[in-house]
Amino acid sequence: MGSLGLIWVIMWRLKYYNPEEHPTVSKAELDYINQEVEPAPVKVPFTGILKMRGTWAFALAYAITAPVFWFYLYWLPPFLNQQYNLGISVTQMGIPLILIWLTADFGSVGGGILSSWLIGRGMRATTARLLSMLIFAITICSVVFAANASGLWVAVLAISLAVGAHQAWTANIWSLVMDYTPKHMMSTVFGFGGMCAAIGGMFMTQIVGAVLTATNNNYNVLFTMIPAMYFIALIWMYFMAPRKVPTLSE
Repeated sequence: MGSLGLIWVIMWRLKYYNPEEHPTVSKAELDYINQEVEPAPVKVPFTGILKMRGTWAFALAYAITAPVFWFYLYWLPPFLNQQYNLGISVTQMGIPLILIWLTADFGSVGGGILSSWLIGRGMRATTARLLSMLIFAITICSVVFAANASGLWVAVLAISLAVGAHQAWTANIWSLVMDYTPKHMMSTVFGFGGMCAAIGGMFMTQIVGAVLTATNNNYNVLFTMIPAMYFIALIWMYFMAPRKVPTLSE
């Protein structure tokens, strides 16, 4: 996979041009593109961005939910091995994990499709994102049944639905931030949110270890906690996320 990424980078470097330097872009096309060029934004101090409620709406919600993906990434193999003695071969452990992560890929795309469909039918963008996130939070509840599933493939189905819905949720929370954040502040807001998510991941690791130690490796508590995290984050986003692009004074 790493080598494929390197090939992609090489191809991108060979084929990417700025519009002004592109060999096939005509003057008329360049003039049309430059119509959309915005004036250079005013530099905003980081403290100003921290005063925006939208920054904290995203940062805390993302800090609550993003660590769940890392839980799946690191703890699903031990869980499946403990429950079903799968071992580490491709046919035993590999196929269930492949199916789970393929579902995550579909969720990443499907989450955006749903909210775009709602927007196309006249719903306001922020409302469409929040409604989509509610639907995916409900779907994530399927993971509650994973620990006591009647068989491997029932557990894989429950987890796949939750992982796919997590990715769909993430697609919408990212889009929601872009809906209400001024363009020239967006990278800083995303970076701050990513830092908060990493801190949340540090706590998640400690919580998972403590719960499994206290319950003798019983995953029921963890799989019950996970859906609640999304509903907490959704309530926080609903009340804190701006409904329009704010100014620093807001």
